[in-house]
Order: sequence, then C-alpha cells, then structure tokens
Amino acid sequence: MNESEDGLNARMRSLRIREEDLEESFIRGTGAGGQKINKTSSTVVLRHIPSGIEIRCQRERSQSQNRLIARMELCARFEAQRAADRLKAQNAKEKNRRQNRPRPHSLKKKLVKSKRHRAGIKQNRGRPPRDD
Repeated sequence: MNESEDGLNARMRSLRIREEDLEESFIRGTGAGGQKINKTSSTVVLRHIPSGIEIRCQRERSQSQNRLIARMELCARFEAQRAADRLKAQNAKEKNRRQNRPRPHSLKKKLVKSKRHRAGIKQNRGRPPRDD
C-alpha cells in the first residue's frame, strides 16, 4: 500500500465507510479509446449498499487506479452530503433563533402606535350615539 491508499483508508474510516458495505463490479467502458476500451473491463462501478450511492469511474486505463479514484469520489460525495446536512441544521437553528428573539423596542413602539391608530379608525365606524 502506498501513502495515498493509507490516506484513503483513514478517510474512509473517519466517514465510517466499511469495505464490507461496498459492492464493486467491473464493466467495459464507453466512449473514445477504440479497441482497448472495448475489450477490457476497466470501468469500476462502486455502490455503497446502505446509502445507495453509486460511482462509475473510467478516468484511467488501469482498473486498480479506477478503483482508487472511485473510492476517493465516494468519500468526496459523503463529505459533501455531510456538509450539506450540517449547513441545513445550522440554517434551521438560525431561523428558529431569529423567529424567537424579542422585537427591538423601537419596532414594538411603532407597531403599537399603528395598532392604536387602526383601533381608533374602527371605533369611529360604529353608529353615532343617541341624544335622548
């Protein structure tokens, strides 16, 4: 194992991605490359079974390099998903904080003034008092 594989293994452990949860298959590639790409099964299809995330990699001609790259892409996708989840939770927390904080004193004064004005308008709508 070289240094990049050790780093990848550590990254997978920190993300709690186990090798047992991965389903790996090799298929023939598509696109440019001619006879070589049509005859060799160098494209890696890596599926993380618990989450259902699927990565296809045919970036390199070597199957072993594609296996490494597919695992790196899987880790990157997990990290992006976790970052998005953290951001969503933080935004929800901030929204809740904004909704529950007290209104500024000047705004509250302005609201009360407009409500009293409106109440006065509504009070004048009634029937005039009788002069008996």
